[in-house]
Amino acid sequence: MQKQNRVYTPRKITVWRGIGYGIVDFVGGGSMTIIGAWMLFFYTSYCNLTAVEGASIIGAARVADAICSLLMGSLTDNFYKTKLGQRFGRRHFFLLIGSPLMLLYITLWIAGMNYWYYFATYMVFEVISSAMMIPYETLPNEMTDDYNQRTKLSSARMFISAGATFLATFIPGQLFAILGQHSPMPFLVNGTLFAIIFAIGVYVCYAVTWEKPVTEEMKKELEKDSVNHGSVFQRIWGLLKDYGSTLRIKSFRKHLLIYLFSFTGKDTFNTVFAYFCIYCLGLSATVAANMLSLSLIGLLVTIVAGFGMVKFGPKFLYEVGYGLMLLMLVGYYLIFQLHITSHTILLLFFVSLFYQIGRATLEFTPWNVFPFIPDLDEIVTKRRRAGIFAAVMSFTRKSTVAVATIAVGFVLDGSGFTKNAATQSLATQHAIANILLFGTGGLVLIALLVALTFKLDKRTHQIVLQEIVRLRNGGQKKDVKPEVAETVKELTGVSYDDVWPEDDLERNK
Repeated sequence: MQKQNRVYTPRKITVWRGIGYGIVDFVGGGSMTIIGAWMLFFYTSYCNLTAVEGASIIGAARVADAICSLLMGSLTDNFYKTKLGQRFGRRHFFLLIGSPLMLLYITLWIAGMNYWYYFATYMVFEVISSAMMIPYETLPNEMTDDYNQRTKLSSARMFISAGATFLATFIPGQLFAILGQHSPMPFLVNGTLFAIIFAIGVYVCYAVTWEKPVTEEMKKELEKDSVNHGSVFQRIWGLLKDYGSTLRIKSFRKHLLIYLFSFTGKDTFNTVFAYFCIYCLGLSATVAANMLSLSLIGLLVTIVAGFGMVKFGPKFLYEVGYGLMLLMLVGYYLIFQLHITSHTILLLFFVSLFYQIGRATLEFTPWNVFPFIPDLDEIVTKRRRAGIFAAVMSFTRKSTVAVATIAVGFVLDGSGFTKNAATQSLATQHAIANILLFGTGGLVLIALLVALTFKLDKRTHQIVLQEIVRLRNGGQKKDVKPEVAETVKELTGVSYDDVWPEDDLERNK
């Protein structure tokens, strides 16, 4: 019985425990980096697929993944009703079963199969990883309410993610050099290695983390979810309404836009960068991988950004990170347009290093902000719905990435891209460079403009958290301090009079 309940036993959040939590982002950071940087290239180079065919596989799988994300949000929030959820945890059960299934990642990288094989294998892996990552993303909210402790957990996660991103770009480059530039074997070896790391990492996280037990009060509020009432149609409609209700929170709407545009911009960059190096600059796949592996700087950036998150808040990090990325995208574009041939590698190294500093900041900040968003929902609804918020984030991002990936494929084919060719036409080269600058840069710029209006930080979150504690302990809404009421309205977009709804019993007192 003690082992069964260990999942509900809080422990001290140490650096090592933070690493144990964060190691799962080898799946998020590692697999998605490899897929973003090399999947379409692998399909068009070794699987006899066109760019549109390859992009359609990635796009369709992301749509299915997005739908799975929506279903998983409500499923994990309500999984406490099952015996498995009670024994293993409504979040942790999915980590336990997800661990061995991570080995399916290997099947993505077998060359010479047909379109439907790649469609099926990629679809299955995307859905499995989504079903595991949604519960995982709620854990900081489950493990602690403290801003600094949550930041420690999220920083550890982003530190691991930065390391995974580096390995996901560095290792393929070395395998190209060892096994050959024109062989599919580096991809299979790389996929096998990472699949093993994924499986071990997910199990470690399951073993060292915990979640809050669902109390009677929490059950009472969760039972109000529309998904728990009525016919199947009414439940589905209620589920969609519950997801839509997350957009009521003002800070979440802004957070979602920042996350959506910046991460889709980053993924657009990853998709075309290998093409840019190989076809626009005339360099090798090894050089492209080595430039991407400068993501190693993200390990240092994550440490610095962790302090910046606490001291200056997310808005400052957004300004620095996105600003750097935009400047470096212009640098890439100028290297191509000015036909710089002298010291190209050195110049590319400089631009790529600073781009990776910005990218690491981009990846660090939104997921450090996210654990504080459900607290804003709690003061509005009295419910703890971290799973639904994680699901909405994943759904929106994966939907747009699907659109972006398909768009890149169409642009490449429309510009005359020739699969398996050593060189491409000038029109295709310009199309690739334009995607890099205007596609990636336009999306990051939109994210930056929204970030300039973001108000959630350590000080304002603490005000909301203290007010939740006061109200939960029986405090009266009429006794609220004006500064607190104003802060709640600023962050949630909801008038203080309308937050923390009273039930019938409270009204009758």
